[in-house]
Amino acid sequence: MITTTFSTISFRVVLFAMLWWVITEAAIDSWYIGVPVVAFAAWVSLVLLPGFSLSLPGILRFIPFFLWHSLRGGVDVAWRALHPQLPISPGMVDYRWRLPPGLARVFMANTVSLLPGTLSAELDESCLHIHVLDKTGDFSSELAIIEERVADLFALDLSII
Repeated sequence: MITTTFSTISFRVVLFAMLWWVITEAAIDSWYIGVPVVAFAAWVSLVLLPGFSLSLPGILRFIPFFLWHSLRGGVDVAWRALHPQLPISPGMVDYRWRLPPGLARVFMANTVSLLPGTLSAELDESCLHIHVLDKTGDFSSELAIIEERVADLFALDLSII
């Protein structure tokens, strides 16, 4: 689990320090400026993106899930694009959130946008508005599965939300 603790702060400081080290090509004299910059960047990151939890098993389950759906969706979009009748029926689909507000919702919206044939158009308090290539499909069940995987990734229990 990754949470806002000493380990989270340490992780961010190390991450920004490594980034500074790479950007400055490991110049030792750059650390006079680098130390305050790294500290400031870590502080800003904590303000803008407070701690959150991630589940390692959730990450390991999400990666193959995402790769498989990307491949499957890419083949579907290519088939539609190359088909002589161009079988598309674009439209908008609304999906009612079960995820709590915050990073998990944004992650889900971005995940949906990265899958071929879908584009997250708008996030609001109650639902995610998605542009789809074929509105005749059963998107609610697919989106529910994605939401469950994202909840698993962020160590959230949708049954109590």
